[in-house]
Amino acid sequence: WRCCAELSSPVDRTEVIRSSSSPIFSKVFTIDFYFEEVQRLRFELHDISSHNGLKDADFLGAMECTLGQIVSQRKLSKALLKQGNTAGKSSITVTAEELSGNNDYVELAFSANKLDDKDFFSKSDPFLEIFRVNDDGTGSLVHRTETIMNNLSPVWKSFKVSLNTLCSGDHQRELKCTVYDWDSNGKHDFIGEFQTTFREMKGGMEGKQIQWDCINPKYQVKKKNYRNSGVVTLYQCKIIKMHSFLDYIMGGCQIQFTVAIDFTASNGDPRNSCSLHYIHPYQPNEYLKALVAVGEICQDYDSDKMFPAFGFGGQIPPDFKVSHDFAVNFDEENPECAGIQGVVEAYQNCLPKIQLYGPTNIAPIIQKVASAASEEMHTKEAMEYFILLILTDGVITDMADTREAIVHASHLPMSVIIVGIGNADFSDMQMLDGDDGILRSPKGEPVLRDIVQFVPFRSFKHASPAALAKSVLAEVPNQVVDYYNNKGIKPKNLSDYESSRAFSP
Repeated sequence: WRCCAELSSPVDRTEVIRSSSSPIFSKVFTIDFYFEEVQRLRFELHDISSHNGLKDADFLGAMECTLGQIVSQRKLSKALLKQGNTAGKSSITVTAEELSGNNDYVELAFSANKLDDKDFFSKSDPFLEIFRVNDDGTGSLVHRTETIMNNLSPVWKSFKVSLNTLCSGDHQRELKCTVYDWDSNGKHDFIGEFQTTFREMKGGMEGKQIQWDCINPKYQVKKKNYRNSGVVTLYQCKIIKMHSFLDYIMGGCQIQFTVAIDFTASNGDPRNSCSLHYIHPYQPNEYLKALVAVGEICQDYDSDKMFPAFGFGGQIPPDFKVSHDFAVNFDEENPECAGIQGVVEAYQNCLPKIQLYGPTNIAPIIQKVASAASEEMHTKEAMEYFILLILTDGVITDMADTREAIVHASHLPMSVIIVGIGNADFSDMQMLDGDDGILRSPKGEPVLRDIVQFVPFRSFKHASPAALAKSVLAEVPNQVVDYYNNKGIKPKNLSDYESSRAFSP
């Protein structure tokens, strides 16, 4: 059996299982996962009956899917298709498991007792340094505590450090700890040192205290009855679980994808071939290209594949009042479209029926999605995360309201992606994307987290749709993780998944 990725280049193959019509393969394929890309996979099954390997093998069937489909379902079963794409009775099941697990943090707190006095007119001013010992024997500083002045039995403040930084995720890796007496001239006096491992530190997790003799090797050699230069105690050790994006997706979190399309007059009359909304018989316009590029990624993480689509800035039938959050399918009760193709069709059908107008107000649509995200927030579970894709051709007219709406939305399980269509001046948009500084509401309240990603489509005019999707979606996994971790919300259905996942390599 072999697994093939895009361009049909074989990635790897399983072992051969003899004389079995329902084989379970033990081979594990390791594949790097990127949320912002469509990673197409092809699995082929072959019956190898001779020693000539695949050359003489009988082709039993193949299955194609995306890596996103596998991880969002955790276990994907599909029919094996034979030549001519006909389905036989055979099926294949692929199970996914995340291999990382070093995103976690540890909180440590140390104290010391009866340290050597290095100062003539006062007591030592001790601080503690922890070094990770690397494979080549060098040390990397992990943490330096604050200095406690004039105290031979200091209690240092607790600190947090990632397990990656502390020990590269290897609980057996040697850690070297040194205690110094601080001096204002920078020539700190060495008090003593000790070696340990994170595995040993973990012994202090249930409120127990772990102690080490703080040793000065020179005194150990010189002094006959030397015991130590003080004792260092670990009085707190807590592991803080940092869940990954895949933890939430595999725990059942759905990405709820909503589209908002700009129907303001600055787009130009859709019947005119110069219009940004012109429907060319052979070439999709920029609105469609951006919608499909981003939607194709998001749809793998939404089990019902129903996507709400809204328009803004258009006058809509029957009374042709301007609306900034109307359903593109004109069904206000149910604005959802079936699949990305359903959104495309609803958009094309609505163009001849509406009047392009204005102004370009996007706060109402952000508020609409925020109210749905707000309901989800109150469940205090990681069930739905909302992504709003806004496609617009112009300068926003309700900037103050939009800033207010984004600051409010930054407290909710949602992200906003804005793609600028056409050649307008989008400098205002860059301000909404907090990469150049913290976005604030008109009253001065800062965003809780950066949730807006803005990209002008013209930067990707000559690139593939995948490049656009990659650029706008690359930050989403961190935004999802930041939201749930900050709220202390664990992934759902985690227990059975976590027990199968290695904590460290």
